[in-house]
Amino acid sequence: MSRTFRSWPVRAAVLVTAACARGETAAVADSPTTVAAAVIDSVVPRDEELRRFRQGVDSVDALAGGAPSADALVRRFATALEARDTATLHALRIDRREFAWAYYPASRLARPPYDLSPALMWFQLEGNSGRGLFHALEERGGRPLRLLSHACPRVDAEGANRIHAGCTIRRLQAPGDTVQEQLFGAILERGGSFKFVSYSNRL
Repeated sequence: MSRTFRSWPVRAAVLVTAACARGETAAVADSPTTVAAAVIDSVVPRDEELRRFRQGVDSVDALAGGAPSADALVRRFATALEARDTATLHALRIDRREFAWAYYPASRLARPPYDLSPALMWFQLEGNSGRGLFHALEERGGRPLRLLSHACPRVDAEGANRIHAGCTIRRLQAPGDTVQEQLFGAILERGGSFKFVSYSNRL
């Protein structure tokens, strides 16, 4: 086997990581093999990729266990973070079936110029969200957050979905001292229910 053939997955991983790093759903490629497999799978028609990704995943059309508003969702997040309640935090974020059936089909990231496959997009969301939640728990968990408000300045319509992006919170750090932080990623609104797409953050 030639050296060129052996090294191409590493180069592919670097290129894919660099290209994706600009997007909110981007993740650092921890495994060249995983990224290389995603590159190879890109020759499969997207409908077939989605069919494979949905295998064994029950279909859904609505979000389960979310909140009736973005404000209620963020306040439930703050309460769960203060209590280090990981079960609630996981329940407030879309799961694999909601991603496969409700989020991905309408996502702009599934179309050019991003054109991410469902498997790669889910891999990136899982990686970013896991790291973000870990840092949020380490830096802000188990103590009063003193949430004052939140803001999501950009709202994009994607089919039946509305994506609230660029979200930040404002909290009381000390008497008379407020701070603005990004503690989570985008929020998905669908059918009057709200859940987090990701816990990617800036901590």
